[in-house]
Amino acid sequence: MRRRPAAARPRRSRAPATADASPERLQKLLARAGLASRREVEAWIRAGRLTVNGTVAELGTRATAADQVRLDGRPVRVPRAPGAARAFLCHRSPGEELTAVLARLPRRSGARFIAVSPMPRVDGGLELIAADGALAETLQRRVHTLVSEFGVRVRGELGETQLQGIAGGALDSGAQLVVEGCEPGGGEGANRWYTVTVRGASGKQVRQLFERQGALVSRVLRTRLGSIALGRVLGRGQARELESEELRELLSADG
Repeated sequence: MRRRPAAARPRRSRAPATADASPERLQKLLARAGLASRREVEAWIRAGRLTVNGTVAELGTRATAADQVRLDGRPVRVPRAPGAARAFLCHRSPGEELTAVLARLPRRSGARFIAVSPMPRVDGGLELIAADGALAETLQRRVHTLVSEFGVRVRGELGETQLQGIAGGALDSGAQLVVEGCEPGGGEGANRWYTVTVRGASGKQVRQLFERQGALVSRVLRTRLGSIALGRVLGRGQARELESEELRELLSADG
């Protein structure tokens, strides 16, 4: 007996990843957080005591944990909804395998970890890790529009002609990077550091940008990606989860 071919299943469109789950009514959100009952929250709303992102809330107002909710002007911290998208900021040491970075992240944070625009193994600095594929795809698209900052260590001091060439942003492929600045950053002995600010560039492209001008590059460290910066608090080998507000700003920033 021959089986009939199964009907093709319709493909589901995947919604873009966001920093939190879908917005829900404010009274439900705050009640779930254990701040008050729904009726109490509704009374606060009627009295005009609650605001969401600076706007006085109404009974139909919806919000997520990423929104700025205030009661009588005081911030109300709402816990992240179950299943919300998560991302991590990591400080990777030069030469360290990316798998070693991922192994230090909490395994319960997602089904898998995906590096967004990872730095070459020989280099290091800021690594952005997404805890699911949809968020990783969204962040990867955002990276191409964001301004990043890199520290580049070269042998010897660069000449004016070399600096002008770097500012031009030309790559071997013919692509053109938007370089917003390249400033000396000090150094010791024969090594000199330069801080370059460039839009939508990967670590590999930044290294090529300098080497194309005859610079002997020994190290490239990413220190900032859009609104996210390493700072001095996060030491090498350390990682932390991005706050909902940080992730939301990264997803919505215009560069």
